[in-house]
Formats: sequence, C-alpha cells, structure tokens
Amino acid sequence: MARYDSIICDLGDVLFSWSPPTSNTIPPKTLREIFSSATWFEYEKGRISQETCYDRLGHELSLNPADIHRVVEDSCASLKWDRNLANFFQELKDKNRGALHIFAMSNISQPDYDALRNISADMDWSFFDGIFTSFAAGRRKPDLGFYRYTLSQANLDPSRTIFIDDKLENVLSARSQGLYGLVYRDFTELKQSLLNLLGNPVLRGQEYLKKNAGCLTSECAGLAIQENFAQLLILDMTNDRENGTSFPATELIMIKGNGKLTTTEFPCDLDTTSLGLTVIRAKEEVAASTMDEMLMYVNEDGIVQTYFDHTRPRIDPVVCVNVLSLFYSYGRGNEMNQTLEWVYQVLLHRAYLQGSRYYETAESFLFFLYRFIGGCDNPVTHSRFYPLLKERVMERIGTEGDGLALAMRLIVCNFTDVKNDIDLQTLRGLQREDGGWDTGLIYKYGSSGLSIRNRGLTTVMAIHAIQRSNFASSSL
Repeated sequence: MARYDSIICDLGDVLFSWSPPTSNTIPPKTLREIFSSATWFEYEKGRISQETCYDRLGHELSLNPADIHRVVEDSCASLKWDRNLANFFQELKDKNRGALHIFAMSNISQPDYDALRNISADMDWSFFDGIFTSFAAGRRKPDLGFYRYTLSQANLDPSRTIFIDDKLENVLSARSQGLYGLVYRDFTELKQSLLNLLGNPVLRGQEYLKKNAGCLTSECAGLAIQENFAQLLILDMTNDRENGTSFPATELIMIKGNGKLTTTEFPCDLDTTSLGLTVIRAKEEVAASTMDEMLMYVNEDGIVQTYFDHTRPRIDPVVCVNVLSLFYSYGRGNEMNQTLEWVYQVLLHRAYLQGSRYYETAESFLFFLYRFIGGCDNPVTHSRFYPLLKERVMERIGTEGDGLALAMRLIVCNFTDVKNDIDLQTLRGLQREDGGWDTGLIYKYGSSGLSIRNRGLTTVMAIHAIQRSNFASSSL
C-alpha cells in the first residue's frame, strides 16, 4: 500500500503564475509590499471588506485606493494556470483509481478567488476533491490553525498527506503538523518528487531495466565504454542472463576491445577475473589454474596485485577483496593470508575513506568487503571482520553520496542489521522520472583518474537496496 493517499497543493505560484502589471503609479516593489502587509492578510482571512482593505492600504502607503484596486485587478488578470501540472494531477488520480485525493489550500480573499475561477474557466477543476481558502477558514498560511482546519475538514491523516507550496515558511508549518512538505521550484522537479513518493520504486526501476535490456552500457567522459566489470555486477545482482552479454571462461579483461581514454591494449586484471569466476562459477580446473597464475602476481609484502602484468605492480584494497572472494569460494583462502591481513588493516584504520586508486568511493570498499564476508564460510574470518564492518558502515550513514554509493551503503547496512532510513529516503528521492537512477561512480582509470559510470548498475543496486530494506522493515 502506498504511504501517501492525499496531496494538498497551493494555488498561487504553483498551479498558477502571474506577472506584476506595468503601472506608473504603483511599482512592483510597492505591489509586493501590499501583498505582504498585515492589512492584506486581514483581507485574505475575510475579516475586512475589499473596500476597507484598499482604503487602509492607501492610507498606510500614501496611495490612491482606486490605483490599488486597479493594479490588483490587473495582477489577477495576468494569472495563468499550468496545464502540465493540472494534467499531471489528473493522471495521478486516474492511475491511483480513487486511492489518491488532491486538495487546494490557498491564501486568497473571496473576491480574488471568484476572479480566479472566472479567469481559469477553461481549466477542469474537478481533479480537486476540495478547495480550502483563507477567507473561509479565517486563518492563513503559515498559521497552524489553517492547516488544522484543512486537515479536519478533509478528514486527512497528516502522516499520509503531501503538502506543496512555493514558500518555505508555509512548508515548514506543514511539516510541523506531520505532513510531508515539498517546496515547489518547477514542474519537472515536482513531478519527479511525486512519482517517487507515490509510485513503487522497485517496479518503476524494473520497468526501466526491462526497457533498456542489452543497452546498459558504461560511459566515461561522454563516451560509451565496453567493459565487463559492471556487466558482471549487474548479472550478479539480477541473475538475468538475457541481456546479451557473454564472457570468456578464463582471464577477464575489464575493458573489451581497444581501450578508450587509456592504453590501446588494456591488460587482463585480477579484479574482473575474480568477479567473473565467482559470478559465473567456472569449472574447478579452470578456476584452479587461474588462481595458480594469480599467485605469481604477489608483491614483496605478500599482497596480490591488480594486473596479470609484472610491469604494472599496482595494488588496490578493493581488488584484493575481490581476489579474496575468489580464493575463499574455492577453499584456498589460506593462500592469501597477507592480503587478508592488509585488507583488515585498511578497514581498521579507515584507509578507504577517500576511495582507492581504482575505486571512487568508500562505499565500494565496504560493499565488496560485505560481498566477501557474506560468502565466506570461514567462521574465524567472518567473526573478525563482521563487527568492524558494521561499525564502519554505521559511521557512513547520512554522508553525501550518489545513487550507487547510497545503494551500496544500504546493502551493507542490511547485511549488518543496521537500520538506515536516512539514506533510504535520500536514495528513493534520486529516482528519475523514467524509473532509473542517474549514473553512479563505479571505478576509474588509475593513471588519468577519469571516472567510469553505469546507469544500469546504479539502478540495479538501488532496486536491490530498497527491496532488502523494505524486507527488513516488514520483518521487524
């Protein structure tokens, strides 16, 4: 069941926009003073008549009341309703089949409301289930009484109601009464926010993946990058082998074909090879010979290197974790003791916080470490790493990150039984109108630092994170 069943929307500067009229007698600055004056507020509350309002304002601002009347009428005449937003509201109601109710709540006087309805006679107001005005309530936003009046009259549960207004102070008051507040900036942003709040993020994400099956290509600096690593992760997370991607049985190269933005001949790497052999689960003899070869690429400290290339003696903690996953999954973890110890020291001393040579974020290290620990059947190794991994991921909650980093963090939180509603809400808010998430930072070229991204992987990770978080919540 959707969390929200009602929307309360402001009229002026949300559904309707207006232009300050050109006037030789009352400049726009003075007009704004009129609309923000205590006298005008009394008028909007229905406590004084239009004539009294204009007379008082004329006295307060040394203006001719007739001029005030004229410029207010001209302002009303300039009002235009947002067809896109009105149509979107109707689409939301149609899609939710009676389960969603939409209301208007506006600071407006009786005469101005009547004028507004006349001006927008071509607009279908029927998508509103109720319209609440300050003149009828005798209160105006941000007065708390107006919100209580509206909630009571419409019989709404504030915890299941979304409030939309262009003024922060009005949204703040709504939030203080338990409503979910959105500050309106533009239609595009509002549409995405409402789709995220009212839609099912998992189903929308899955629909995006279905529409883009076979096209979830990575990119770097605006260029499409044909590579194996992200595709293997997508396969690992979805178990969907119908995306047209095939992999060799032995050593796997990260970049397929001629390298782009890097050396033309990109060497095979232990990272992608390890991931491939654990995801695809190669035959024992193939895995054994590959691991034997990997042991030839260990440095003087006993730490396994990144490439099958002695001229590139690089080490990276995330690569090490993925190699550990391979060796432990085939019962050969004891051959990687020094690499295991280094990975533990990286975790213990938070050496991963700014990413690594090949990986962009701290979450990459934590995620692949979770993947290693989660698949490790060695109780000593598990009991040594698990408590510290839990402590380290708790430290990351609420820190800034893109969709991929947040999804990775949430997956690790779920694995370690850490509740993380903060990042879950942020991740859900990043879902785009088409159901996918924007490209997240995966890894980078070590020499240039250019980042490789994949929107499909971010979406797959986000779906998995939300599914597991929802499952954990429903199991409490």
